[in-house]
Amino acid sequence: MDKTQKEIPFRISILPIIVMAVLMGVTIIGFEGSPHVPLIIGSVCAGLIAWKYGYSFEEIENGIYDGIRLALPAVLILMTVGMIISTWIGGGVVATMIYYGLKMISPSLFLMSIFLLCSIVSLAIGSSWSTMGTIGVAGMGIGMSMGLPAPMIAGAIISGSYFGDKMSPFSDTTTLAAGVTETDLFEHIKHMAFTTIPGFIIALLVYLFFGFQYQLTGANTEEIQLIMAILEGQFTISPWLLLIPAAVIFLVIQKVPTLPALLIGVLLGWICQITVQGGDLAGSIHTIYDGFSIETGNAFVDELFNRGGIGNMMYTISLVIVAMTFAGVLEATGMLRSIVNQILKVAKSAKSLIPATIFTSFLTNVVAAEQYVSLLLPGRMFNDAYKEKNLHSKNLSRALEDGGTLTSPFVPWNTCGVYITATLMVSPWEYAPYAVLNYVVPLIGILFGIIGFKVEALKKPQTTSSLVQTK
Repeated sequence: MDKTQKEIPFRISILPIIVMAVLMGVTIIGFEGSPHVPLIIGSVCAGLIAWKYGYSFEEIENGIYDGIRLALPAVLILMTVGMIISTWIGGGVVATMIYYGLKMISPSLFLMSIFLLCSIVSLAIGSSWSTMGTIGVAGMGIGMSMGLPAPMIAGAIISGSYFGDKMSPFSDTTTLAAGVTETDLFEHIKHMAFTTIPGFIIALLVYLFFGFQYQLTGANTEEIQLIMAILEGQFTISPWLLLIPAAVIFLVIQKVPTLPALLIGVLLGWICQITVQGGDLAGSIHTIYDGFSIETGNAFVDELFNRGGIGNMMYTISLVIVAMTFAGVLEATGMLRSIVNQILKVAKSAKSLIPATIFTSFLTNVVAAEQYVSLLLPGRMFNDAYKEKNLHSKNLSRALEDGGTLTSPFVPWNTCGVYITATLMVSPWEYAPYAVLNYVVPLIGILFGIIGFKVEALKKPQTTSSLVQTK
């Protein structure tokens, strides 16, 4: 630290977060505005405080750039998902998935089915984003065609997608949590099962219950038949088109990085738009940026299929950049570290340490707006505390995932929250009550920490080999 710089105390470090949170509530709840402005004002507030404590504008600016740099992979994936949605709609892939889904899946079992399907796919490929961007998009169309509420469908898709993201050895968050805590990867996964599997069962039962409730009200079969007829009239429906999402999933299973795998999906969808659906070259090129456009005379179908494209992701991308600007200032000037240190002072016992870790990971998701930071920062900060309490590092790695990985979709300006909103077209405020796995597992983790259940002590010197892999 430069001699002119002073450590920013907790009571001052918390001010930008309070300012941002208050303005966020007023802007979103009171004025139904976007979260961009509160985050910008919060960034300015944090910058002024840092300047007052001796940080130069250049140092603050570099912190902003570092924060944005963390979000660049998410920005690229957001742009690619925008392209994949538009080309898969234009190529008839989404229509085919919805058509056969409506024929094969019972409305009363749909929520449970889509939850299980997303769980299996995300477990196989290790990516919640890829699962939601492919299976999730089609699942929203199928469920909404059956008359199910969009937030309920989104909640089931998110829960299933994050089950695999948390438990798969191919997941970047899983390997990152194991790596930052120096825990064996498979020890980490086995220890997570104690909180995640009960949460999975609870979520499964909840979605089954919701399905039965829906069965009692009945589905509008005439509306479903009308939608299927419109899809047949507007698109060439063929089971062969299902090979495109299958190919993308296969590529990711084969450890092809997410971005190239999705780009291949874009290319295949674009080719199908021209060859299978008979689209013209100019129109298909415009679709990639502007999104797909259709007029069927049916308001529901038009709303469902008029979407996608790079241009429609720009709101989301700008939100990511603004959120990471705020996080970058807090991280670079030590304000975020000051807040975490204050929490460490409160968590003095082993029983309070795990709940404190889960809460801190969630708080980091709120403040830093990035899932990876919610694993990295608390992981570094709590590492020594777990050793002092003679707790095995896998307790820390599990708590990081319970509080960091799973709670990221609940923050509207977090990269995960904005991705889901852009992909599934449902806001966190709406789907949060139905993303059962994502809030039940952290609660189970807190309960286990308090009562000391499945909290393992470090009985002998730990020899670890962090089996860090990449997606």
